[in-house]
Amino acid sequence: MDNGASSYRRFISGDKNGLGDIVREYSDGMILYINSIVQNICIAEEIMEEVFVEIALKKPKYSGKSSFKTWLYAIARHTALDQLKHYSRFSDLPSDDMYDLSDEQDLEKSYIRDEQKIQLHQAISVLNPDYSQVLYLVYFEGFSYNETAGIMKRSEKQVKNLVYRAKQALKKILEERGFEYEEL
Repeated sequence: MDNGASSYRRFISGDKNGLGDIVREYSDGMILYINSIVQNICIAEEIMEEVFVEIALKKPKYSGKSSFKTWLYAIARHTALDQLKHYSRFSDLPSDDMYDLSDEQDLEKSYIRDEQKIQLHQAISVLNPDYSQVLYLVYFEGFSYNETAGIMKRSEKQVKNLVYRAKQALKKILEERGFEYEEL
């Protein structure tokens, strides 16, 4: 089994460091994934904390039918969707405010690469929420189509179709915004 599963087993057995290992390993990626759902980085951080509090207090059973990361992200998705049901407004923070370019290096190639990442993330943020979620899970987190299907509660065929449509929509948005593909 993967490191997350062994850390979780240690935590369930009473080793408090097991939960700390899980938080260190998965918190950053989980925040970005949740942000693709709620479109607010501050709320995404709060939901991530909720997920780990739920795991710490309720200690849900991990069956091992999927990878630990898939199981954990499914809990995060469920928690984020529950929050969306309770709150009608999540877009307090414009996506432009999420990026801090003050630490940018003076090198032209690094600047172009950073700008492309920002443009890509901004374009993803305006996509249909299902499109942004599926792109994030498959391309940023590296989940397989099967694992993504488990997280999103869809069939693998639906995920493949979502990925295809999401890539087409993303390409259209990027081209409309004049995105240039630089070879660096």
